[in-house]
Amino acid sequence: MNFAARLARCPIPYEPERGAEARALFPGLPPEILALVEGAAGCSPYLGGLIAKEAGWLEGALAGDPEAALESALSGLAEVAPDALADALRRAKRRVALIAGLADLGGAWPLEEVTGALTRFADLAVHLSLRALVGEEIRRGKLPGAAPEDAATAGGMVAIAMGKMGAGELNYSSDIDLICLFDETRFEPAEVMEARSSFIRATRKMTAMLSDLTAEGYVFRTDLRLRPDAAVTPVCIGMEAAEHYYESVGRTWERAAYIKARACAGDISAGERFLATLTPFVWRRHLDFAAIQDAHDMRLRIREHKGLAGPIVLEGHDMKLGVGGIREIEFFTQTRQLIAGGRDPDLRQRGTVPGLVALSEKGWVPGEVAEELSEHYRAHREVEHRVQMVADAQTHALPTDAEGFDRLARMMGEGDTHALRARLRERLGRVAELTEGFFAPGETRARPEMSAAAREIVEGWRGYPALRSARAVEVFKRVEPEILRRLSRAANEIEALRQFDGFLAGLPAGVQLFSLFDANPQLIDLIVDICATAPALASYLSRNAGVLDAVIGGDFFAPWPGVPALRASLDAVLDEIPDYEKKLDAARRWAKEWHFRIGVHHLRGLIDAVEAGRNYADLAEACVASIWKPCLEEFARKHGAPPGRGAAVVGMGSLGAQRLNAASDLDLIVIYDPAGVENSDGRRPLAARTYYARLTQALVTAISAPMAEGRLYEVDMRLRPSGRQGPVATSLDAFRSYQMEEAWTWEHLALTRARPIAGEAELGAEVDEVRLSILRAKGGAEKVLPDVAEMRVRIFTAKAPDGEWEAKIGPGRLQDIELLAQSFALRAGDSARRVEPQLRIGPREGYVTKEEGEALARAYRFLWRLQAGGRLLTDRPLDMEQIGEGGRAFLLREAGEPDLESLAARLRSETAIAEKIVASVLDATVPDDR
Repeated sequence: MNFAARLARCPIPYEPERGAEARALFPGLPPEILALVEGAAGCSPYLGGLIAKEAGWLEGALAGDPEAALESALSGLAEVAPDALADALRRAKRRVALIAGLADLGGAWPLEEVTGALTRFADLAVHLSLRALVGEEIRRGKLPGAAPEDAATAGGMVAIAMGKMGAGELNYSSDIDLICLFDETRFEPAEVMEARSSFIRATRKMTAMLSDLTAEGYVFRTDLRLRPDAAVTPVCIGMEAAEHYYESVGRTWERAAYIKARACAGDISAGERFLATLTPFVWRRHLDFAAIQDAHDMRLRIREHKGLAGPIVLEGHDMKLGVGGIREIEFFTQTRQLIAGGRDPDLRQRGTVPGLVALSEKGWVPGEVAEELSEHYRAHREVEHRVQMVADAQTHALPTDAEGFDRLARMMGEGDTHALRARLRERLGRVAELTEGFFAPGETRARPEMSAAAREIVEGWRGYPALRSARAVEVFKRVEPEILRRLSRAANEIEALRQFDGFLAGLPAGVQLFSLFDANPQLIDLIVDICATAPALASYLSRNAGVLDAVIGGDFFAPWPGVPALRASLDAVLDEIPDYEKKLDAARRWAKEWHFRIGVHHLRGLIDAVEAGRNYADLAEACVASIWKPCLEEFARKHGAPPGRGAAVVGMGSLGAQRLNAASDLDLIVIYDPAGVENSDGRRPLAARTYYARLTQALVTAISAPMAEGRLYEVDMRLRPSGRQGPVATSLDAFRSYQMEEAWTWEHLALTRARPIAGEAELGAEVDEVRLSILRAKGGAEKVLPDVAEMRVRIFTAKAPDGEWEAKIGPGRLQDIELLAQSFALRAGDSARRVEPQLRIGPREGYVTKEEGEALARAYRFLWRLQAGGRLLTDRPLDMEQIGEGGRAFLLREAGEPDLESLAARLRSETAIAEKIVASVLDATVPDDR
């Protein structure tokens, strides 16, 4: 579609004579185009001058479409000789500025195409000048080891576009912000300083080529002051030095600047590698609400420095830095990106409007707010462009007099200056309203009335590590009154306060967490709930406060995703990390968040104990399965690929039965099949048996070793063949042989819950077939029931119930019922692994009556609720006094009982009935040790 057909608006000539002179240059063009030319020249002396100077080129450009005109302006630049490049770039700049200005004023291009065209030319200009000037250094022999063809990638030098250029958002008369770096790895250590000097010369010449004002004009004013420590560093520095700077002293404003950073010229690949190394600096692992305060302070400093504070006065108002201006929207967007972009790469958008869209899609900004700010942003940028078009001035200020506003209104196609002023004031005020509340710190409110006991606890808080910095104290003062108010509503205020006190005492630092509370008051409710109900969870949380990120940073309250989705999520996390140990730490962080989520869902009644047990098991399975891959890869790197068919990791015990609690460890065994292969084929080959034994040890270490982020799980391998005396990994043939010829009944019982969870799927399926064949072969033996009865007596002799609220150990309790359920599965040769399906085998096979089976299942469900709930609340034996009112209320809710007396009575009743049934099946008597 040609230019004329694309026009949607037209400026009104403010100086009709200038406009008429320009119109007269193009008698053959359509009237729509002539009106645009007339309006542009009649409002902008700068555009009028360009129209006259480029009339010959412009006539043909306006006859086609604006995209073709842009290509015409850029064509041939790559072939221009170095000595003619400066003039050629200036001529191209005139034409790009002219076509972009007319397309903008006439509405033929939206804002994004206007800024995109300007940015595209800037990229090309920087790249061509770098190529020419570094090429000159190479020809003079000043760049060590470089050949002529290296000029195409500027010999390892790259220009990083920052600010609006990096985001593809250059304004009409923008300068360009660049950081120039070079890749030291392309040079020998002794040559780095010489290369550095060469790149510094090239950078200085590049800025002169682009910035100097000649008879042909200029290309871009170039600003290099965003580089690290610009006051003392040269204009081009090594990438390693820059990386060290950001790692050690990089500030929040520099992190925000790098949101828009983009390698635009020279060695693009090296630039992209450098930007990738800065990812941890820019995008913090945890939600970074402390960045809000940094951004707020930065805004205030800019306003004070520029004298822009105070009420909005249109005359001379800065559309970029002033109240309600462009920078407010950019800060609003970038700060939220910094807060959450470390956890969600989808938020790492360079452009302001794309950033707002992404934030809206992910729930960080209400959709209507993002849409309104995007509209205001585009409108502000158009005003900014027209202010700059008047005289090609790098200004963002509105006119200071009535004539200037009249000119601006006409340039925007508005005949009513008063109407334009009203719109401007309304937009600026609305932007200020939408953004100010996000940045401005909340007012500090007074503490609520407290008892003497409460005051004594609270007064001790100032001595805790989390409140030792002035910044932490400042933020905490804003959230403390709300915390105290919500704690006062707990079932037992002093108890809840003491437990919050323990949480606060365990925090190593507080700024991030208190900022999180300040920005998200709903989290205070969650913390109070946890402290008032589950002190063990609160203690865990004080050491791992980063898991709170998950509450507001994603689908924390969405339905449980299941094992495949969990594995895919963890695999994606691990795949992004090259270092093996960092993978293991990342897995621990990831698992903690999901573990915390399960606990919170259980605590708040979103799931019950049965669902929580399955969720904990799903999480453990996903962790083992995802860790297996990098563990195997790391091991194979030294010792070669697994000999034979590989190995299967088998979950045993509660993991195999898919029911864990909040404090469960993992029972694992590893079964492999060498398939006749004696040794691995790596740099340091191992015999098959040794290979799999060490690989298993590596897996156990990967899961259970204490690291910076703690452990994933404790691992127990005593259920392997021959227990502690046997090898840690067993071949499939040896496993089959042992189970058929040597294993005890208790080992066959354990096999009823075995479940392959990781490793080679085909081998895992075969292990399961072997498992079933063993159960069917051994389950009919006459000794099964006597052995189970003897095993039961040994268990009771070895460990008595741990207190009156014991749900696991003892006659008629969980372990007793599970033992009977396993005997049902073994005797029937049934594949069932979970307890309830195993219990259903009893009535079906006639081992117990239907009523007895239902009674066992009922007792099991009750006892599991008590056990799972108790393990969430404390890692010690359940003590109703110690867990407090909140904990007691949680357990009563879980059990469906009104008070502790009823709970105790039900515990006695259910265990007595279950004990009687188990004893009758096994035809055994046990001492009453309750």
